[in-house]
Amino acid sequence: MRVSSLFMPTQREVPADAEIISHQLMLRAGLMRKVASGFYSFLPMGYRAFRKVENIVREEMDRAGAQELIMPAVLPAEVYMASGRWEKFGPDMFRLQDRSGRSFCLGPTHEEPFTETVRDNVRSYRQLPVTLYQIQHKYRDEKRPRFGVMRAREFVMKDAYSFDADEKGLDQSYQAMYQAYCRIFDRCGLDYILVHADSGAMGGSGSQEFMVKSDVGEDAIAYCPACGYAANEEKAPCPAVRGFDGEAGTVEKVHTPNFRTIEELMAFLGLPPTAFAKTLLYDIDGKIVAVMLRGDREVNEIKLKNLFDANEAVLAGSADVERVTGAAVGFAGPVGLAEPIPVVADSEIAGMGNFVIGANETDYHFLNINVGRDFTPTRIADIRCAVEGDPCPSCGKPLSMCRGIEVGHIFKLGTKYSEALGCNFLNSDGEEKPMIMGCYGIGVGRTLAAIVEQHYDKDGIIWPMAVAPYSVIIVPTNSTDETINATASELHDRLTEAGIEVLLDDRDERPGVKFKDADLIGIPIRITVGRKAPEGIVEYKLRSDGNVVEKTPEEAVAEVLREIGRI
Repeated sequence: MRVSSLFMPTQREVPADAEIISHQLMLRAGLMRKVASGFYSFLPMGYRAFRKVENIVREEMDRAGAQELIMPAVLPAEVYMASGRWEKFGPDMFRLQDRSGRSFCLGPTHEEPFTETVRDNVRSYRQLPVTLYQIQHKYRDEKRPRFGVMRAREFVMKDAYSFDADEKGLDQSYQAMYQAYCRIFDRCGLDYILVHADSGAMGGSGSQEFMVKSDVGEDAIAYCPACGYAANEEKAPCPAVRGFDGEAGTVEKVHTPNFRTIEELMAFLGLPPTAFAKTLLYDIDGKIVAVMLRGDREVNEIKLKNLFDANEAVLAGSADVERVTGAAVGFAGPVGLAEPIPVVADSEIAGMGNFVIGANETDYHFLNINVGRDFTPTRIADIRCAVEGDPCPSCGKPLSMCRGIEVGHIFKLGTKYSEALGCNFLNSDGEEKPMIMGCYGIGVGRTLAAIVEQHYDKDGIIWPMAVAPYSVIIVPTNSTDETINATASELHDRLTEAGIEVLLDDRDERPGVKFKDADLIGIPIRITVGRKAPEGIVEYKLRSDGNVVEKTPEEAVAEVLREIGRI
C-alpha cells in the first residue's frame, strides 16, 4: 500500500478532549474519529488493527470449540422482561419502539437471546455441551462516556455462552474459556492479571475479570503480593472487626458552626479521622437509606446495591437530606432522624467506640456515640471500599492496590437465565432439568486501546507485530531520486509478494515528516532507503528498540521474514 493513497489523517496536536494516552494516540495516529459522545468511527488504519484483534479472538474461540453465529442488535423487550433485566439495566439501556408501538432495545448484552436460541433447539443431554459466540455491537447509555473506546456507548464485544448439563461440565467449559482468554491476551502482547469480580447485571455465582494494569484504569484492584490473590475493588471483601469493649463516654452535643466535612471537624475537634463516623443518605431504587462508615472510608456503591439487590444507588439530593434529617447537608447522623429510615452501618462501625456523628441539627455534632447504647443499625454489612494495607482474605498479608483496565470477563451464570426462560433439557433418566450456563465477554475496541496504553513512547504507538495494521513501512528519503525510488519500490513489491503487509511512504514530504508519521502510527519495522541506495545499502530499524542497522535490500527482506516468523 502506498501512503499517498492511504486515508490516514494524522494530527500533530493532542486533541483537547482526549484525557489518556490511548485516546490521544488513536486520534492523533488517524485510527479513529469521534462522531458523538461515546460513539467512534474506526478509520482504515485503526480498523486494520481492530480486525487483527478480532481475528485473534475468533481463532482462539474456534480453537476452544466454540461456534460463531450472529444475533440482531435490536432485540424485543419481552425476553429481557422475562429475565427481569428490562428494569435491572435501568437508564443504561437504549430503548425504542417500532411503528406498531412494540418495545425493543439496542442489545446491551445477549444472554437472553442466546438462551432462547438454545432452548428452542436443544432438548437432550446428548446435544450438550455447546458453546456459542458472536462478535457484535453492543449499546449502553453510559452516564459518563470517556477515555475514547475505553468507556463508549457503542462498542464491539465478543460474547460467548456455554450450556452444560451439570456443574462439572460448566467447570470444564469455564476452564476452556479461561485458557482461550489467556492465549488471546498473550498473543495481543498484554500484561494482565486475573481478578475476582462482581457479576453486576449479568448475575451468576462466579465472576473473574482479565485486567490490564494501567495508571489510568477505571477499576481499582486489590492484590496480594504474597499469595497472588487479586480482586476488583467492588468485590474485595473488607475485614470484619471486633466489637468495642472499652468504657463508653458520656454523650456530648457540641456546636460545630459550618463544619461539614471530616477534614474541617478533625481540625476543629483535634481528633483523627478514625474517631468519626460519617452518615451519608442514599436513594436506593427510590427509597432513602442512611449509610454509615468510618470518616476516612469510601462507600462501595456496588456492594451497597448488591446488599439491597437494587438497580441503582445514588447519593440523595439536598432536599431529601434536609427533609429526613431536619438539618442542612453535612450534619446527618443515625440518632434523632426527623423521619424513620433504615440505617446501614459498615462492619467497621461495630468495632468503633466513643465516635463523633452528625446530630441531625444544623451546626451540631454528637461526641462519644456507641453502637447498641445510642442507636442500633438496621443492618451491619461490608459496604466500604478496600484500601491499601487491608488484610488479604486468602492469606492475611497486607493488600496492595493498583489500577487496571478490564479487557475480558468470565462468569458462571448457573441457572439464572435458563430457569427464567425455560431453557431445559432431558437428562439420561428422562427428567427435565435447567441447563447450566456460563458467559464470557471480551471488549474488542477496549482491548485495542489497552494495547496502546501498554505499548507507546513519546513519539507514538509501538504496535506488537500480531496486531499492527501493517508490519513494515518503507521510507524513501528523496522522492525525486530514481535509484532511491526504484530500490524502495522493489522492496515493497518483494515483501508484498511474500505476503507481508507493507506500506511505502511515497509522499513528496521531508524525511523528518515521514519518520514522525512512521513512529506515530507505530509500524513495527521501518526500512529507510536513502543516500546509500546506489551502494546497495538500506537502513533497518525496529520501532520497539530504535537501533538502526545497515543491510542490503536482500538482507532486509530476509530479516523481515525472520522477524515475522516466515522463515
